[in-house]
Amino acid sequence: MPHFIIECSVNILSQQSPGKIMQAVYEGAEASDLFAKNDIKVRISPFKYYKLGEGKNGFIHIFGNIMEGRSAEQKANLSRQVIERLNLLFPEISFLSMNITEFEAATYCNKSLINPENMNKDRHFGN
Repeated sequence: MPHFIIECSVNILSQQSPGKIMQAVYEGAEASDLFAKNDIKVRISPFKYYKLGEGKNGFIHIFGNIMEGRSAEQKANLSRQVIERLNLLFPEISFLSMNITEFEAATYCNKSLINPENMNKDRHFGN
């Protein structure tokens, strides 16, 4: 946790490498001071087929999935940190956006939580 899924038009990858794009998102998430450095996960999914308005030249949208419990201000800061970094890489892009969705702690499960030795139900157990 957290997960950042970058959806973009495939033409974006001819402007910057996937690694550089993912690094910018990672650094923005890290700069928010909301997560442990080793917990941040970023992946990218480019779209070959998409439709934009006339004269529009591409898009990037980041879906941020984080554990519940952060304030609206903290989530807004997270989005700003990520978008500011990507805007430096893509000043001419038509659509650059991000939203935050929260996981419910009560319904979340991972490998650590099912470990029989994890008596305290710590989702970071053994990491």
